[in-house]
Amino acid sequence: MPIRIANDLPVKKILEKENIFVMDESRAMSQEIRPLSILILNLMPLKEDTELQLMRSLSNTPLQVNITLIRTDSYESKHVAKNHMERFYTTFDRIKDKKYDGLIITGAPVEKMEFEEVEYWKELTMIMDWSETNVTSTFHICWGAQAGLYYRYGVKKVLLPEKLSGVYEQKTFHKKTPLVRGFDDTFLMPQSRYTGVLRKDITSNEHLEIVADSKETGPCLIIGDDGKNIFVTGHPEYDTLTLDQEYKRDLKKGIGPKIPVNYYPENDPENKPIKSWRCHANTVYTNWLNYYVYQNTPYEWSDKDGNNHMLDIDLEYGYDFVI
Repeated sequence: MPIRIANDLPVKKILEKENIFVMDESRAMSQEIRPLSILILNLMPLKEDTELQLMRSLSNTPLQVNITLIRTDSYESKHVAKNHMERFYTTFDRIKDKKYDGLIITGAPVEKMEFEEVEYWKELTMIMDWSETNVTSTFHICWGAQAGLYYRYGVKKVLLPEKLSGVYEQKTFHKKTPLVRGFDDTFLMPQSRYTGVLRKDITSNEHLEIVADSKETGPCLIIGDDGKNIFVTGHPEYDTLTLDQEYKRDLKKGIGPKIPVNYYPENDPENKPIKSWRCHANTVYTNWLNYYVYQNTPYEWSDKDGNNHMLDIDLEYGYDFVI
């Protein structure tokens, strides 16, 4: 997937160094196609790390994708420069009258809190309500998955006995289901969370289907309403060292974390981790973009007056990128 990205976006140099094709604006605009329009609601504290991880994961299909980064208006991030947020992010109020082919809702480090206690919960539910009519398919990650399952389908989260941290083997079901098309019988996915959802609460809901899980982690990949909503309880987009950084951060805080499972060679934190989940991580994002977004989204969206129009690339605020 070619990437058209703002020249001054900090992750641009990293993407180029990794040989990810960066397309300039003039070339992207000259192609005789309509790019998919994907909205990313980034709730993670380290915004730039998450931007880079997601753009890597979304860069493995021949589709051209126009990305808009969105932040919450009700909560100001404390871990990223204010000028970065102003330059590359927009707010819901600015895009609420638009249509998007896909929406990604990331995780957030608030999972021990009750959903209603989260400062931006009301704004998040407003966005989820809006997505029902303005987005073809929504991809929820980790806490974003728990929040979506709770708000959309009434599935409550449960507090785990201890933090689930590591790279866990998952078993694939229903391999003819498009989301796991091309998957092996088992695959690995990073997990980093204190809470989870119960299998029985998913299987008892006629609108939900589990397509991958494990005894250790519970449900991993869940499809809602035939792909209108996708839920991933782990972090397929994580970089090689993300769990390492989280583990060492928790050590410094004196939390006394356990060594992430199946992560460090010989279970020794002094050894550099090996990334063992990249292929299936890329595949799950590619399958979502192809089968649940591209194959289902209209070529032209209708506005509130019934007029058809193609999604355009809006660079007014400098936050749109094509990948």
